[in-house]
Amino acid sequence: MGTMKPSDLPLLSTVSRPTIHPDGSRAVVAVSRPDLDADRTVGQLWSVDVGVDVGVDVDGSGARRITRGISDSYPQFSPDGALLAFVRSPTDGPAQLYVMAAPGGEPVQLTDQKLGIGIWRWSPDSRKIAFTAAVAEDGRYGTVAHLGPGSEPPRRISTLKYRSNGFGYTTDRRRQVFLIDVPSVDDEPGYPTAPSAEHPEPDASTGVPLPRRLTEGDFDHGALAFSPDGRTLAVVSARHPDRDRDLANNVYELTLETPAGELPAAVQVTGHHRRYGISSVEYSPSGELWFIGADLGERGIDFVGRGDQLWVQDAATEAARRLTDSATVQLDGELIVTAEGALVHRLDRGRVHLLRIALDGTVTALVTGDLEVHGTAASHNASTGANTIVVSYTTPSSMGELGLVTASGSHPLTDFSAGLRRGGVTPLQELSVTAHDGSDVHGWVLTPIDQGEPHPVLLVIHGGPFAQWGVSFFDEAQVYVDAGYAVVMCNPRGSAGYGEVHGRATRQRMGTVDFTDVIDFLEGALSRHPALDRERIGVMGGSYGGYLTAWIIANDHRFAGAIVERGYLDPETFVGTSDIGSFFSDEYTGTDPQRMRQQSPQALSGQVTTPTLVIHSEDDLRCPLSQGERFYAALKRNGVETELLIFPGENHELSRSGRPRHRVQRFEAVLDWWARYLPSVANPGIANPGVTSPGV
Repeated sequence: MGTMKPSDLPLLSTVSRPTIHPDGSRAVVAVSRPDLDADRTVGQLWSVDVGVDVGVDVDGSGARRITRGISDSYPQFSPDGALLAFVRSPTDGPAQLYVMAAPGGEPVQLTDQKLGIGIWRWSPDSRKIAFTAAVAEDGRYGTVAHLGPGSEPPRRISTLKYRSNGFGYTTDRRRQVFLIDVPSVDDEPGYPTAPSAEHPEPDASTGVPLPRRLTEGDFDHGALAFSPDGRTLAVVSARHPDRDRDLANNVYELTLETPAGELPAAVQVTGHHRRYGISSVEYSPSGELWFIGADLGERGIDFVGRGDQLWVQDAATEAARRLTDSATVQLDGELIVTAEGALVHRLDRGRVHLLRIALDGTVTALVTGDLEVHGTAASHNASTGANTIVVSYTTPSSMGELGLVTASGSHPLTDFSAGLRRGGVTPLQELSVTAHDGSDVHGWVLTPIDQGEPHPVLLVIHGGPFAQWGVSFFDEAQVYVDAGYAVVMCNPRGSAGYGEVHGRATRQRMGTVDFTDVIDFLEGALSRHPALDRERIGVMGGSYGGYLTAWIIANDHRFAGAIVERGYLDPETFVGTSDIGSFFSDEYTGTDPQRMRQQSPQALSGQVTTPTLVIHSEDDLRCPLSQGERFYAALKRNGVETELLIFPGENHELSRSGRPRHRVQRFEAVLDWWARYLPSVANPGIANPGVTSPGV
């Protein structure tokens, strides 16, 4: 049975965080997918009926497309339920905010920001929207007509942090906060004024309302939340003097009753008692401030293996209380606060579950099982008193669905991945292996169906390191299985979802227990699955997975081939070149030059004999191209069979969100490499020595 081929990429429909109408009757999500003809990710908003019979098989008929933009995303109903706002990205130009009547109709453009908008929130009275937007320095980023990037003045850098992967330079376009009045969507639209003798130039007005700017300064602003009375706006920002040398940030409150024309004072309300890395903030209906963030220690930089926790601050002068156990719990950044408590997502052994945590710390598991919850929305119908919760989630056979939370868990409301299942989905086989030192190593194995045995094996390593392989549909694993390979994936020490001790185990000892865990898991999989061919094995991984792949082939020469992608390969040169170079190597490999070399794949490149494909993206600022180039050059100079594949115009996220055609070409290059060095029944490579295999 076939599964997924590279050309099936357009079948990967993903579902955004949902929004639910205040009466609980319907939810709206953005559904997006890669489109090969458009060579971009496309998507629209879908409305989904929530009032369905639980237990009835879902055929997708309860979902309908309600917008027709090329890329519509981030929907939110207004608190009064009258309007639906969302972000629209045109074919050319930055993303802007739009609003439409909740029942439907033509959207009205709300913003016209030169560089587009970022995060945004409705005010409680549904009359205003707060949003963040990057504000360019004069003379940059198109602020001067016909002045291209190459003609801009030089940048004078005085900070360690000045670029961000996927964004570029940051210090000359800080993200500031704005407030806008929402116009009536029933008003007659504006019309351009035709030129006349008195006014020969046409009216250039866009008809978009002008926002009020709330912040300024040499710092970015992130998550936003309105207080219940709408008079205060909470915003997450790093404004402290040491912000260039640590990872800490804080919640600041802006008083919105400041007279027009004046910037409201930013009052710091967190950080007086400890240093946080805050990702989300919300107020409860009764006014407590809740946030999700990591405790970064006294230096504000102790991030390795520190999972996000839930905190509540009962009063501005009091220390925040942690409501989750940092030793065992790791949350993602999702936070919804209701009268009953906070709705949060917990990472747990390759799953992501929905929990409700009350003000006193009581935990109730709402959605568990073999799935990963990615977005949550909740409503309270004041008329009926009914509470409704919906979630967007992924499963082993779906890239994204919407579900209604019931007493028994999540009940599916959509079937956006029906096309994937029609092509066939290879099931995951869960496996736990006891490592040589007695530790548990957890992961999964996928094996081809009806392709003969034994199967060549691909050991696939995740990035991070503080991340996890999960139970959800993984396009790469499915493509490799379809090509005839058994896939082995595990979460070694250093991964997320297994507690703080597990996550911090590789701090300043990379290439030790993570290396042995992966090899022990491979040996366990080979022993328990006789269909796996222990004589034919390849290894591959990206980012930290690229690091560990390069480390493995320097220390274990059993592998027929390797693919090192966007790798963290040289801790020393990472400093000063990566957007996270000011802190990542310091914490993961330390600062002592000898210890750094002891954990450096580049330093061990002379030991590599395995044929190795190095894949990198030209605009990768997380693991810069030089990381891959230096590793490739070292192998080439040492006579190793190696190639370097560079993708133009792509950054660190190529395999997840790059141009669709590039993603297909990447798959083709990977399968070509394995056809050459690890052929399978379905990916046989060169059948006739006189015929070359498909090139890149």
